[in-house]
Amino acid sequence: MTRTAMTQTPEAQKPEAQQLVEAARQLFRAGVMSHSGHANLSVRLDAERFLLSPGWVRDLEADQLATLDLDGTVLAGELRAAGAEIIAMHSAVYRARPEVGAVIHTHSPAATAFAVAHRPLPCRTEPMLRFGQAEEVPVVPWGPRGSDVSVRGVVEVLAQRPTTSAVLLANHGLLVFGPDAAAAALLVTAIEEGAEAELAATLLGGAVDFPAGALAAVRASMARTAS
Repeated sequence: MTRTAMTQTPEAQKPEAQQLVEAARQLFRAGVMSHSGHANLSVRLDAERFLLSPGWVRDLEADQLATLDLDGTVLAGELRAAGAEIIAMHSAVYRARPEVGAVIHTHSPAATAFAVAHRPLPCRTEPMLRFGQAEEVPVVPWGPRGSDVSVRGVVEVLAQRPTTSAVLLANHGLLVFGPDAAAAALLVTAIEEGAEAELAATLLGGAVDFPAGALAAVRASMARTAS
């Protein structure tokens, strides 16, 4: 498919735009994307605006990003109809979590297997602890993509689980959010690796939970390394 370039907007020249492009590239380098390469990524510009990618991001460039407000109005750039369906999902996360700086939705295969099974993904791998998901990834009940039902489900689960940094969209895929695009991409990778390990561990009799105090121990180790 030939990429259609758009007129470079001031927002596309912002560092947040390049960070989003680099996050998309990192997901492909990590090998955590579906065969189709389908995903959508966004990054917050300020309290009222965010940049959003189109739905296929294998060769994402900054001039493909659209600028939107939290009401879903496209302020600059373009979105095809398929891309417009997911605007409300991204804006709902930004509204619910003012501290969130980036949102990533993928169909990462192993994580999506848990979404299809309607099974929460336990946190049993250290990268999930380290990169922001120190609890199971909950499942949002199914609703048509971009529908009020789907978005309402996301909002309700975020309210019920105020410390989760990811949700599984039933029969659909994975939704991750973090302080910036790089952190969100790292968490997508950690969750996909955790899902792969969880599935593989079933062949060995099943995965085992962390011992009590594991999160505190990991945080202490990270603090010592940073100091």
